[in-house]
Amino acid sequence: MPIKKYEKTYEIKSYECDKNGDLRLLTLMNIFQDIADSHASALGIGIEHCLANGLAWMGSNYVIQISRLPKWHEKILLQTWPAVEKKIGAVRDFLVYDEAGEVIIRASSQWILIDYAKRRPVALKGNLPPYQIIDERALETEFSKINDIAQTDFQRNFAIRFDDIDINNHVNNAVYPLWASEAVPPAFRLEHQPGTIEIAFKKEGLFGEDVTVNSELHGLTSTHEIIAQSDGRELAKVKICWKRA
Repeated sequence: MPIKKYEKTYEIKSYECDKNGDLRLLTLMNIFQDIADSHASALGIGIEHCLANGLAWMGSNYVIQISRLPKWHEKILLQTWPAVEKKIGAVRDFLVYDEAGEVIIRASSQWILIDYAKRRPVALKGNLPPYQIIDERALETEFSKINDIAQTDFQRNFAIRFDDIDINNHVNNAVYPLWASEAVPPAFRLEHQPGTIEIAFKKEGLFGEDVTVNSELHGLTSTHEIIAQSDGRELAKVKICWKRA
């Protein structure tokens, strides 16, 4: 029997919103993670299977296209599904609908299956039970490379807090776009919202480390390189196309 898109309804709470009553970017990313975890578990390829077999899913890329962010008290419907299966990775897509049935957010994510102890990618075949994909994309993206910045226009430093660490013992994926969005000047941030966000995860960030976000801003596009101060390793790259708030 063909699988269906997995659906879940969320009601936006006050503490999930920013000063304008819009859903926080961090919370949006966590909602994506929540529904993805639920569906993966239902397919038998989730955290339970991974923990029992010494495996872990590691995010490698996200592309998020935001028409608008949902508001406080608004009810949204999320859909997710496995869209592409590769040798060592998989693509999972998302759609967010408002109460009128309009798509307000589209997202696509790419994940790599790793041997947790060795921190090395492994093939999906032979390590996961068979599952079906839905040959449909929320966004037509191949996760293009994010170019290096040519110059540093702005720089922000952040300390990796205990609260930033997830069950895999490294910085949660949701934190990186938050750092990037906080790294532009406050006056610019107050007047703009993310329209499209591209994220490339590179290395793991660990509790107690300090990171530097080097940012370049051209018009309404900002590019961010997130660097660990201890050894200079690049943790992530983020590109944001902004629009007027």
